[in-house]
Amino acid sequence: MTIHANSLGNTNKFLILGCGFSGSFFAKTIRQLGCTALTSSRSKNKDPDSFVFNSENGIIPNEEIFDGVTHILSCIPPDKNGNDPVLKCLKNKLKTISLEWVGYLSTTGVYGNTKGDWVSEADQPNPFQKRSHKRLRCEKEWIESGLPIQIFRLPGIYGPGRSTFEAIRNKKIRVISKKNQVFSRIHVADIANAIIYLLQNKNYLKFHQIINIADDEPCSQIEVIQYCYDLLGYKMPIPIPFDDAKKELSPIAQSFWMENRRVSNKLLCETLGYKLIYKNYKVGLKNCFLNN
Repeated sequence: MTIHANSLGNTNKFLILGCGFSGSFFAKTIRQLGCTALTSSRSKNKDPDSFVFNSENGIIPNEEIFDGVTHILSCIPPDKNGNDPVLKCLKNKLKTISLEWVGYLSTTGVYGNTKGDWVSEADQPNPFQKRSHKRLRCEKEWIESGLPIQIFRLPGIYGPGRSTFEAIRNKKIRVISKKNQVFSRIHVADIANAIIYLLQNKNYLKFHQIINIADDEPCSQIEVIQYCYDLLGYKMPIPIPFDDAKKELSPIAQSFWMENRRVSNKLLCETLGYKLIYKNYKVGLKNCFLNN
């Protein structure tokens, strides 16, 4: 496939709404290409590239924040009623701007439990968790908004400063085994770089409204934990069977174990030609280990 990178640079202005782990990494990466990137925060801070957006308190950005905006990336989860906070507060405003593109970070949780089978964008969502039902509702809100939206479904996100290493070092790790249980994951750098790749090549690639961003190798949690202990040179504790551990887990931690699926990245990596930086947990965690 011939790739014709184009288009991103100092004429582009991004608003990143919800600047957590993925949003702030994206902002940092896109700035390296010469783009302007302003990031939202719930309250005022000292970052000159930050603006306040707090849907709960009804605090919306000043008019001048939107001047010259070409791209928006929303990383904000649904509110407690399952509505999208950005669309609730800003949809009418966003429709007055000549936006080239809007991105929304969703979750592969919308696929529900496939008992370890592969899922792709061609599969019907079948959310199992309440929070995943809310996500699917927000995806639909975005699709129906009339904005130039592209939705990215993400599995477990990790990267430097947010990985199994922190849990081990902070003694917050739970080593639990559950037979035939697998999870998909993605390094934060691949989220940012996959989106940038698609934007740079959007004039040459067929547009897909929904795209999974996941690595090549879904695997059990225990494999990941064992690998981290090995890199740290520590001995991994004896795993606790899930049935014994679950009574001590919080409802949200329990829900994490209630779904079992492998997320396909074939659309992104084979059809659209994106090359993963961290194709599996081993290369991704090695990066975290070296950058901690």
